[in-house]
Amino acid sequence: MRITTWNVNGLRAALQKGAGEWWEAYRPDVLCLQEVRSRPDQLTDGQSRKLAWVHAEWNPARQPGYSGVATFSRIEPLASEKGLGEEHFDHEGRLIQTRFDDFVLFNLYFPHGSRDHSRVGFKLKFYARLLDLCDRMHESGEQIVLGGDFNTAHQEIDLKNHKQNETSTGFLPEERAWIDKYLEHGFVDAYRLLYPDREQYTWWAYYANARERNVGWRLDYFLVSESLMAHVEDVIIHQDVLGSDHCPVTLVITPQIPIRNQPGRPSRWQARG
Repeated sequence: MRITTWNVNGLRAALQKGAGEWWEAYRPDVLCLQEVRSRPDQLTDGQSRKLAWVHAEWNPARQPGYSGVATFSRIEPLASEKGLGEEHFDHEGRLIQTRFDDFVLFNLYFPHGSRDHSRVGFKLKFYARLLDLCDRMHESGEQIVLGGDFNTAHQEIDLKNHKQNETSTGFLPEERAWIDKYLEHGFVDAYRLLYPDREQYTWWAYYANARERNVGWRLDYFLVSESLMAHVEDVIIHQDVLGSDHCPVTLVITPQIPIRNQPGRPSRWQARG
């Protein structure tokens, strides 16, 4: 199973730039989009055909042209649910929860802290509320995949100019600490476990030729339950795919086929170069 997450920075704009042709060719089983900034009735017929999957779930923001997430699946899920159950978070359209046979997938668009840090508190409360929910799910035996735009670079390796951004939202100590908390509460950063020394990014500013110079940030993640990590085949950052200031990221997982080590064979999810 391939699950792709992509902050498209405006779905209609991304479709005009060829995003639909990319996912039609790549054919992920599940596609999680963030910052869609539109509703399904705002798409043209041609754009809608690019998203005619078996199952589609939209969670647009109440404010037109802002935020919003959408999840598309070639597999019929067992259930789907929007939001965290708290209006002050949910009116911004930042979460869809989709239940499959072996795990629950969260499509997430975490708040941005704002340049003046005015939204950092709101962002951290969102992290906390979601972790409370995940803790309860883990306690009941659920396996979870958190995928999306976390709007935080966790470690220095996750952004090119870390020293210049020590006081920038997205790399503040209090923001980074919440990623640590998730890892302390039964989650694994699947990409960083597989590729501990690899410097790849998923977002680049539009100015100063940042993408051409690869001056970027890794903001888009898959955090998976520790018990599910044995079934993770790979995490792929599609850094050459255009259409947004973010690039797609794909989690390759085989949830129904045990892939734990056979005696004498190396781990299939050990750190890679």
